[in-house]
Amino acid sequence: MKLDSKDYDAVAGRAECLVSAQEMDAALDRMAEELAERLAGKDPLVLCVMTGAVIVAGLLLPRLNFQLRLDYIHASRYQGATSGGELAWRYRPSEAIRGEHVLVLDDILDEGITVDQVIRACHEDGAASVHSAVLVEKIRPHRCSVDVVGVRVPDRYLYGYGLDYKNYFRNASGIYAVADQDV
Repeated sequence: MKLDSKDYDAVAGRAECLVSAQEMDAALDRMAEELAERLAGKDPLVLCVMTGAVIVAGLLLPRLNFQLRLDYIHASRYQGATSGGELAWRYRPSEAIRGEHVLVLDDILDEGITVDQVIRACHEDGAASVHSAVLVEKIRPHRCSVDVVGVRVPDRYLYGYGLDYKNYFRNASGIYAVADQDV
């Protein structure tokens, strides 16, 4: 569903900024330090969970000053909707994972269903170890936990830094909460 410019502007105008771009930079720096402590010297395979983690990977990977490789995994529950459904696997690099130290990198820990299933899939596919990092964690119960978190925010519908609202706003430079009337 495409948003017309009037609806786009209205959603943006009603949204509340929860985390500024400066706060996100500090969070990314801290994440990089924590990941270096865990993974430096392990030559990890970083799996970017498509599509939301593309921006996270693009901002975080240049901060990681150790040997690593990058691949992706494509599993989604939202597919442009504002609520998650069944997990849809679009690409699972099973052979590339076998015997590797894997870092699963995702944009958000919401309910934890996607991250949990991706981590399980990595173990099933024979990863030597699996580490996980998300840029944003909602403060709420989750199905799983992750190793490294950038920022923790209230349980609201969010966009920015890879998170989307109806496939828009991934490029917003901050984490914004959508107004209740727009969810």
